[in-house]
Amino acid sequence: MNAPARFPFRPLAADRVVVVGAGVAGLATALRLAPLPVTVVTAAPLGFGTATGWAQGGIAAAMGEDDEPALHALDTQAAGAGLTDPAVAEAVAKAGPGLIDWLVGLGAPFDRDEAGALALGLEAAHCRRRIVRAGGDSTGRAVLETLVRAAAACPSIEVLVARARDLIRDDAGGVAGLVCERDGVSFPLPARAVVLATGGLGALYASTTNPTGATGRGLAMAARAGAVLRDMEFVQFHPTAIATGADPMPLATEALRGEGARLIDRDGAPVMAGIAGGDLAPRDVVARAIFQARGRGTEVFLDCRGALGLRMASRFPTVAGLCAAAGIDPQRQPIPVRPAAHYHMGGIAVDQDGAASVAGLYACGEVASSGLHGANRLASNSLLEALAFAPRIAAAIAAAAPAGACAAPWETRPEAGDLADLRATMERRVGVVREEAGLRAAVARLTPAARHCDAALTGLIVAVSALSRTESRGAHWRSDHPEQLPARQTEVTLAQVWRMADAAVPVGA
Repeated sequence: MNAPARFPFRPLAADRVVVVGAGVAGLATALRLAPLPVTVVTAAPLGFGTATGWAQGGIAAAMGEDDEPALHALDTQAAGAGLTDPAVAEAVAKAGPGLIDWLVGLGAPFDRDEAGALALGLEAAHCRRRIVRAGGDSTGRAVLETLVRAAAACPSIEVLVARARDLIRDDAGGVAGLVCERDGVSFPLPARAVVLATGGLGALYASTTNPTGATGRGLAMAARAGAVLRDMEFVQFHPTAIATGADPMPLATEALRGEGARLIDRDGAPVMAGIAGGDLAPRDVVARAIFQARGRGTEVFLDCRGALGLRMASRFPTVAGLCAAAGIDPQRQPIPVRPAAHYHMGGIAVDQDGAASVAGLYACGEVASSGLHGANRLASNSLLEALAFAPRIAAAIAAAAPAGACAAPWETRPEAGDLADLRATMERRVGVVREEAGLRAAVARLTPAARHCDAALTGLIVAVSALSRTESRGAHWRSDHPEQLPARQTEVTLAQVWRMADAAVPVGA
């Protein structure tokens, strides 16, 4: 495998920041960086191809009269199963109301009640109604459209539609820019700093709610540049993806259960009976219950019939449209559901300013491991995290001494891999429930391809991290280790991953 591109020196260059990704994390960071010049690199035109636009639930923020950030922080920590950083949870929760106000100032059309106050929804594992939403269940799309308009009107932001290929490093090991590819031609973008806002890795799984491009490319680039990755084994499976055979799978938002929908089996029996929290238990609990029920040979359904079904078209128009497209009438039929890879809690280890372990590299949103989500993300904290870290990253970059770059030869990596086989392997071996033999088989299958395929490399890092965590915690469930050990985080570099892979698969195996 080729080494990351390196420059022999760093003469002064344009004071430019490169942001990779144009979802909420990338656009919010670019806006907060103004008036510093920013190039946003995106694989698709603005407004397309990002997971932000698919987010249904909303943004969690303590806006209600009976709520306060301290309660939100406690709910976040409880969901994180012992790995959430309390200081990060407190800081992000405190920032929540101000971030909603910032979006309102940009023109975000959040839903209001008859008195004009924000309409607040309830989701699983929240002790208060604090989900700020837009268009019922179209929050992600509304927020993305708001940020796209603001970015288009910001003179310091330019948009480059191209594919990010690799990070450029200087001889000191710092990040000096980005190698991009467009129309088959590779070229460098020197930068004072690079912010990765490339999203998650759900598309590594055969069953996912993520866009097809969500294969963890940003994680692979950061790993090759020497960055520390943290808690990569924690992949959240949304319990209620609509099981109609689509790829990616449409999502039935968790807010449906907050409004009274219930999970039932094909005989009408409640799936969550006797389980703490019931239908509003944390996502990992609900996902495992559905997974186990399906393992017993029964289908699982989300029952919205009755009053909720009657108002589905107005309250949850996105889900209503998805059901209609699949030939399902939620007023009369329960919706077939199953768990699907939805969100990655792990990622590039960053500090309170979003800075990675490699100089000049920052990460924001799902690609980052900030300490907020721990082992299991609390519903509707994803958009919030990205919005909260964007100004922190912008301030840190603005305060840092500009780092130049120069035009010099660079290397590109050929990439090829059997994505269908990879997705099947991850689904079967590194899914909702894991065990040692399956994880070792996944490592053996992924290691050869990981030398030349970013998707396989990211999958391998998840698999070896899951193999090393011999306990069950949050979204990581080991059937052979159901107990919980003292809380610890998993931090790895690429060099460690190769050693772990070699140890997991003996020579000749």
